[in-house]
Amino acid sequence: MYPQIITYLLTFINYQEQLIRTLLTLLIGKSMFDKPTEQPVNKPYRKLQVDDLPVIEVLEQLDYRVLLSEYQEKNGKALKPVQRRKNAKVSVPKAMNCPKCGAPSDYLYANNGDKGQYQCKVCTELFSEKNRYSKEAILKCPHCSKTLEKIKERKDFHVFKCKNNDCFYYQKKLNGMTSKEKKRFKKDPQAFKLRYIFRQFYIDFQPLSKESPELPAVDLSKIYASPHTLGLILTYHVNYGLSARKTAAIMQDVHGVMISHQTVLNYENSVALLLKPYVDHYPYELSDQFCGDETYIRVNGRWHYLFFFFDAVKKIILSYPVSPNRDTATAIRAIDEVLIKMKEIPENLTFVVDGNPIYLLAQHFFAQHGISFDVKQVIGLTNEDPVSTEYRPLKQIIERLNRTFKGNYRSTHGFGSEHGSISYVTLFTAYFNFLRPHAALEGKVPVVNPELKGLPTMPARWTKLIGLAQQWIVEQRQA
Repeated sequence: MYPQIITYLLTFINYQEQLIRTLLTLLIGKSMFDKPTEQPVNKPYRKLQVDDLPVIEVLEQLDYRVLLSEYQEKNGKALKPVQRRKNAKVSVPKAMNCPKCGAPSDYLYANNGDKGQYQCKVCTELFSEKNRYSKEAILKCPHCSKTLEKIKERKDFHVFKCKNNDCFYYQKKLNGMTSKEKKRFKKDPQAFKLRYIFRQFYIDFQPLSKESPELPAVDLSKIYASPHTLGLILTYHVNYGLSARKTAAIMQDVHGVMISHQTVLNYENSVALLLKPYVDHYPYELSDQFCGDETYIRVNGRWHYLFFFFDAVKKIILSYPVSPNRDTATAIRAIDEVLIKMKEIPENLTFVVDGNPIYLLAQHFFAQHGISFDVKQVIGLTNEDPVSTEYRPLKQIIERLNRTFKGNYRSTHGFGSEHGSISYVTLFTAYFNFLRPHAALEGKVPVVNPELKGLPTMPARWTKLIGLAQQWIVEQRQA
């Protein structure tokens, strides 16, 4: 009975399917199962381009008290405040001051009725509440010297554009377009960048703010392992790039120490907390050749970015922030960590990076805070321009550092948390700077510490380095 019912239902469903196909074919003129003939739209996006810094015109600031004194000396009488009519429809807010000389509201005219323009009787300056003097300076196009107009407001920056049609920059871009590009420009002008653009950043970050180091409260004396065992674990896990599970296995199979892979990760986090302030605040002796790059690491199942900045001569890692975003804010933080380690910022400071525009935007951010340096971008894999030809060796050095890190990191297959990734990168940096011999330095370590130099084995050096970090933390707390 039941098999017959099932057979009937299947037959009825097939009949309905054929009927639906027939009706759809009659209604839309083609079968719903035909493959679409339309090709997907290939619309290339416009890559971010960063222009040179604008001309910054610092506005003249006067003191109304000095101007009043000069007026009295010159005319033999004091300058009287503005006499207002009793029935005046427009009044000047009492809290308003002249943005140029600071004169109070008693000396301000409501210059054009209710349209919002005011004039100062002391310095004769015209202004409004949204006047240019509300900014610290006037931004001008470096190509035509016309004032830039603010066109967009973003979360961390404002966008300014030169709208002068006679600007040399605009005319050069416009005349350099092909006929095909001009036709496309008429239909889709947003696909082209023809005018000068500047981004003024308002990121809540103060450069070169040397804060006191964050000192951890970790006591390694309470762990259930001897210092030599801890040194062995770090040697296998960091120096030789073994995963936590392989490190636990080799400790048991070779050294007879029963330990779990989670304990290895716990030791890693504890030691990284101790070493990070020591590594970040060590008084490094630096050269004048710096390069930077970002590489991928896997954190919690997603790709994150590790920003390395490197002293190409001394072979010292100076900056290593990990971020889920490949953005300007992280580039700013990475460069700032390098600048803090300098005793004095040289006048001809140069960073060699790839073609990512976030480094040029970071350069603009620091320039707005009075910190100047040059950025040289090595673009692509071949030398297509003079800059890439000259600075390619430095770019290859930072790429070699990325490969060295990947060789150690690969066995971990990523990290379960951002904290774990920072811990591992911190230990790798400590190992690279203080413990790893470098062929370019004739087999010496980048940072030569006499207390580490005479130790015969790597576990002993790890143990001593941890002791130096603990001693440094105690001294900082006492200070």
